[in-house]
Amino acid sequence: MEQRPKLNKQLSPTDFIAFYWLKAELQTFCKEVGLKRTGSKIEVTKRIEFYLQTGTAPEEITTKKSLSNFDWNKEELTLDTVITDNYKNSENVRLFFIQHIGKTFKFNVQFMNWMKRNTGQTLATAIAAWQRIQKEKKANKKPKDIAPQFEYNTYLRDFLADNPDKDRKVGIALWKLKKAIRGGNRYERSDFDLLK
Repeated sequence: MEQRPKLNKQLSPTDFIAFYWLKAELQTFCKEVGLKRTGSKIEVTKRIEFYLQTGTAPEEITTKKSLSNFDWNKEELTLDTVITDNYKNSENVRLFFIQHIGKTFKFNVQFMNWMKRNTGQTLATAIAAWQRIQKEKKANKKPKDIAPQFEYNTYLRDFLADNPDKDRKVGIALWKLKKAIRGGNRYERSDFDLLK
């Protein structure tokens, strides 16, 4: 079984992409070579891949400055409060939604994305959107989407779905073997060959 190489400047982009790396490993490498360390695991991975291909840091896209100075941490929120371009999920916002929706309120990815996309809408509209998203979730019986950076979670879910009679520990053992070798990190039935 081929050993995973060290993540260093000499690593080829092909070898880098062929193996699984923890986000902490990626950020350590970025610090060592002077690359920006922030962002999602996918963003950090793309930044390193570019660096390994070119020897230079990618040109980062600067985010536009917010026009609003509305303080989502402190301002009094009402149903008529307009979602601004500097919207933040804060404790103040969470308490507002709990007050109007109830204790079942939780921030979730779909709702947070809705808030980001709907600058100019009111919090009353946001409450209706949250309720609609919850209703759709209950009606939709398919498994939840797992964000691409959570490869471990995806692997275990797929393993358990394909092997309901197997213990979770077997899936974890297979994941540890799979992530250490070249290739994709998706579960495949042939992964059981790794135990031999």
